[in-house]
Amino acid sequence: MIKTVSALTLGLSLTFGASQALADNGRLLATGGASSIDGAAGGGITPWAVLAGYGEQGEWGGNAFVTRVETGDYRLDVAGGAVSYGNRIELSYARQRFGLGTLARDLNLPENTLSQDIFGLKVRLFGDLIYDALPQVSLGIEHKRQKDFLIPSLVGASRDEDTEGYITASRLFLGGAFGYNLLLNGGLRYSRANELGVLGFGGDRRDERSVLKEGSVAVLFNPRWAVGVEYREKPDNLSFAGESDWADVFIGYFPNKHVSVVLAYARLGEIATLDNQDGAYLSIQGSF
Repeated sequence: MIKTVSALTLGLSLTFGASQALADNGRLLATGGASSIDGAAGGGITPWAVLAGYGEQGEWGGNAFVTRVETGDYRLDVAGGAVSYGNRIELSYARQRFGLGTLARDLNLPENTLSQDIFGLKVRLFGDLIYDALPQVSLGIEHKRQKDFLIPSLVGASRDEDTEGYITASRLFLGGAFGYNLLLNGGLRYSRANELGVLGFGGDRRDERSVLKEGSVAVLFNPRWAVGVEYREKPDNLSFAGESDWADVFIGYFPNKHVSVVLAYARLGEIATLDNQDGAYLSIQGSF
C-alpha cells in the first residue's frame, strides 16, 4: 500500500550528464522502475508507464520483489515479479497478504489474514520517458482474485474477483526542479476494488467501477537517490466503513541495475473502521 516509494526508482535513472556513465550496455539506471504493490513496474502505490527490467528492443527484462507495509493495526506483505519484452509489453504477478491484526483480535474474526492474487498486463502505447517529444504512455489491465472471501462478503462486498484497467503517463524533465531532474507521473484507473481488492470488489453502497486519479512526483538528486510523493484515489463502495485515499513520502536508493531499495512513510487514513492508519513501507527489488 505504501509502496509508493518505489516510484522514485524511475526517476533516478535520469541525470542526463551522469546517465551516460551509468548506462552500461542498455537502458539507463532505474528506468525499469520499482514494483508497485499490485506488481506492475513503477511507483510504490501507483504504477508508472515504464516497463519492468532493462530489456531493450528484442530483449527480455524483469524483476522480483518483496514489500512490507506496517501501520501498527495492520500489515501488508506483497511478493511477486514481472517480465517484459522489447520494452513494449509487460506481464506481472503479485500475491498480497493483508494481516488484520488489531481488528481480528478486537472483533474475534474467523480469519486474521486476507489474501489475493493479481495478474497484470501492461503495454507501452507511445512516447519515451526521456528521449521522445511525447511522454511515455502505457495502458494496463489487472485481474484480481480474492482468496479469503468470507469476511469481505460479510461486510458487503459483491464479488471475489474482478478486472480493472488503467492508463498512465510518465516524463522526466531534465533540470526541472532548481537544476535537479524532475520526474512526473499521472494516471487514471477504472476500478471497484475495496482496499485494493483485499476486501473484495463492489459493495452494498456502490457496485459500479469508478474513474480514480493517481500520480507521483520525484526529485532526483543524483543518479542513485530520489525523494518524492505519491497519491492514489480510492473508491467508497462499502457502507460499514469509509475508504480513504492514500498518499506517501518516499526515498529510493538504486546502487546499480540489479538492486533497488525504497522506504516510505504512508498515510492510509481509515481502513476497515480503524482511523489514522499511518505507517512505514519497505520494498526491495532485484532486476535484470
